[in-house]
Amino acid sequence: MALLLLYIFLLSLPILLLCRRLGTHKQLDAPLPPNPRGIPILGNLHQLGSLPHRSLRTLADKHGPLMLIHLGQVPTLIVSSSEVAREITQNHDLIFSSRPPLKVAETLFYGTLDMAFAPYGEYWRNVRKVCVSHLLSPKMVQSFQYIREEEVAILIDYVSSRGSSVINMSGALMTFSNDYLCRVVSRRFSDDEGRKKMIRRLIQEVSDHIGTFRVGDYIPYLGWVDAFLGLDAQARMTAKEWDDVLEEAIEDKGNKSKGDGVEDFVDVLLNLQKDPNVGFKLTRNSIKALLMNMLAAGTDPPYITLEWAMTELVRNPQVMKRLQDEVREKVKGNLMIREEDLSQMSYLKSVIKEVLRLHPPAPLLVPRELTENCYIKGYEIPGKTRVIVNAWAIGRDPNIWEAPEEFRPERFLNSPLDFKGKEFQFIPFGMGRRMCPGMTFSIAIVELTLANLVSQFEWKLPDGMTIETIDMIEAPGLATRKKQELNLVAKSYSC
Repeated sequence: MALLLLYIFLLSLPILLLCRRLGTHKQLDAPLPPNPRGIPILGNLHQLGSLPHRSLRTLADKHGPLMLIHLGQVPTLIVSSSEVAREITQNHDLIFSSRPPLKVAETLFYGTLDMAFAPYGEYWRNVRKVCVSHLLSPKMVQSFQYIREEEVAILIDYVSSRGSSVINMSGALMTFSNDYLCRVVSRRFSDDEGRKKMIRRLIQEVSDHIGTFRVGDYIPYLGWVDAFLGLDAQARMTAKEWDDVLEEAIEDKGNKSKGDGVEDFVDVLLNLQKDPNVGFKLTRNSIKALLMNMLAAGTDPPYITLEWAMTELVRNPQVMKRLQDEVREKVKGNLMIREEDLSQMSYLKSVIKEVLRLHPPAPLLVPRELTENCYIKGYEIPGKTRVIVNAWAIGRDPNIWEAPEEFRPERFLNSPLDFKGKEFQFIPFGMGRRMCPGMTFSIAIVELTLANLVSQFEWKLPDGMTIETIDMIEAPGLATRKKQELNLVAKSYSC
């Protein structure tokens, strides 16, 4: 990365000199937000490091919670406080609701026909309505209860079969989350293990592509570097594989494949395509883009939340004991916890909230783009500025949270704080118009899985490991999975 930035700097020197001769500066009505000093061409790119959410918090500690940096040629507003996040959402949400153009998103998602990366406008409003009302509605989430319970039972059986052997929980939870998503998106995807493995690989490739630094996104006139490095060709190859898989799932519906009476996402979208009351044309490419969104964006949050939850629980035995006491008391010896058992498990819900506070699946919310000039806290923010909200830093703000670096689920007991985007000190699923509509979908599987894992087993670290030696650093990338996989030993609990 450092070597690539040096090459970019050298390649850009002639253009830099020309721009200095010809450049003019627009006069603003108010000052710009504070900004850390950058270097020519690169701006502040070299200061991001491999974990930008941590680097940006360090910069914000010096320059303030509203900070303007330059990522190459792209002015970028960094929001690191709940106060600023609240002002943006309550007073300026509309003009903060678009997305910046990203070439890799255009390549992967059929020209951004998905929901996550589509720019704000009529098309995005229509597809979001489809997702909220049909794919991710409470009724639809409830219809998948039997799938959740079956997949959790499969996971429990797998853990039980390992006996006293060391279990790679990171791998097991990733497989579990992916298998669940495959079943709810398309029955075709869950037909055989080979297809599920391929989808796991493609989901990882999408995450890697989106999280990879691309020169053209920050210094447009050097976009050819991405092609030279093979990044564009690799993204096209992944997109082609995805297209083949999605086409197969759609075509399979035309063959009247055997069903079980419950619609999957492909069923829903194909039915909506024929519905004259939908209000807009839902094209085949739109359907494929949305299905890809559901798989790529739906697998990571449950898996990552469960991975960090199990990590924090084994690091905090007193919390694990209290949680186990609660879930075991509620079920009173039943073999499996079911969803109807969860409603009274207040400590379970507090544990999950605390995990999301410390380890939001996407620490930097998906970038937005400001559509026109606006004023915040006395500063003028020019239109077309990119906006990044550091949800990870807000969740650890010492001005809001007592002992913010400590794992304390009790802080959420008897507290109105929730993750629905209205409490701006706690926004793991985002805020405003662009917040994630899959929150209920993700939480449903996380609650059921975690309750059963802690109820049915006693957990310990492998021999030679201690609480102090557990690596808590995140892996680089868009989502904050653990850098070092979580390995645990499980012993079946008998009441």
